[in-house]
Amino acid sequence: MRTTMPSGRRSPLIAVLAAVAMLLGVGAAPAYAEPNEGGSKKLRDTLEATAKAHIEAQAKLTNSQRRQKELTSQLAAVEVRLVDLTEQVGEVAAQSYRLGRLSAAAMLLESTSPEAFLERAANLDTMAQRDGKKIRELTDVREEARAAKIAIDGEIREQQKQVLVMAKRKREAEAALAAVSSGSSGGFSGGSSTSARPAPRNSDGSWPSESCSVNDPTTSGCITPRTLNALQQTQAAGYKRYVSCYRSGGSGEHPKGRACDFSAAAGGFEDRTATGGDKAYGDALAAWHVRNAGRLGVLYVIWYRQIWHPGTGWRSYGGSGSPAADHTNHVHLSMY
Repeated sequence: MRTTMPSGRRSPLIAVLAAVAMLLGVGAAPAYAEPNEGGSKKLRDTLEATAKAHIEAQAKLTNSQRRQKELTSQLAAVEVRLVDLTEQVGEVAAQSYRLGRLSAAAMLLESTSPEAFLERAANLDTMAQRDGKKIRELTDVREEARAAKIAIDGEIREQQKQVLVMAKRKREAEAALAAVSSGSSGGFSGGSSTSARPAPRNSDGSWPSESCSVNDPTTSGCITPRTLNALQQTQAAGYKRYVSCYRSGGSGEHPKGRACDFSAAAGGFEDRTATGGDKAYGDALAAWHVRNAGRLGVLYVIWYRQIWHPGTGWRSYGGSGSPAADHTNHVHLSMY
C-alpha cells in the first residue's frame, strides 16, 4: 500500500525543496521554462544563421565606413599637398622658360675663375636636384590621390554589398518568422540607460567563436565567456531577479551555454503571465538587452509574445499558449 503524506506536512517540505532547488539552480528553471526556446529547430537554425550573417555584415559595413572616413581625410590632406606642389613645380617651369635651355651652360662659361665655376656648378646641381625632387614628389602625390580615390570607390562598393546582404538576411528571417509572427510590433521601453561593458571582438569587428567553457553561476553547467559577460552586465545594470542559463535538455542555445532565461517575477519562474510590476520589469529588461545588443553580442531576445532579431527588429511571436511558450513569464536572451 502506498502511504501519503498529510497535506499539512507536505506543503512545508515542498516549499523547502523548492527553495533549495532555486539556490542550487536546478529544478526551478525547467519548471516553467520553455524546453524548445525559439520554436522549431528549423526556425531556430534560420534565426541563428540570419542573425549571424546580419551581425557579420554589420561589422563589415561599420569597418568599411570607418576606412572610407580615414581615406577621405587622407585624400583631403593629399589634395592640399597637391595644390602646393603644383604651384611650386609651376614656378620651376616658369623659371626654366624664362632662362632658356642654355642658361646653365652660359652661367658656367661666364665664370671668371675655376673657383667661381665650381661654385656655380654646385649651385646648379643643387637647383636641379631640388627641382627634380619637387617634380617627383608631385608625381607621387598625384598617384597617392588617385589610389585614395580608387580605395574610396572600393569601400563604397563594399558598403553597398553589405547593405544588400543585410536586406537579404532580413527577408529570410521575416520569412522564417512568418509561421509564428503576424508582423512587426512595437517592442518595449523603460529601464536604465546604462551601457553594458562591451564583450571582446576580433580586430575586424566580428565576434570570436566561443565554447561552453566557463562555469555558469546560475546552474552547475557551463556558458560561454560572452554569455557570462552579458549575465554580469545585466545584473550590474540592476536586473537581479532569478535567472537560469545552462540547460542540458532540450535544444536551442541553452545546451550550448549561449542563452539565459530571466524570470519576470521576483520569486523565480512562475506558471502565470506577468502583470503589473513584473511586466514592467520584463519590459525594461528586454529593452535594455536590445539597446546593448551590439555591445554584448545578442543573437535575439524573446519576451511577452514578441521577438527581437538584429535584422528585423521587434516582431510578434507566438508559442503554444502557455506563459513559458509565449515568454510572458520570462525574458529569453540568446547570444551569438
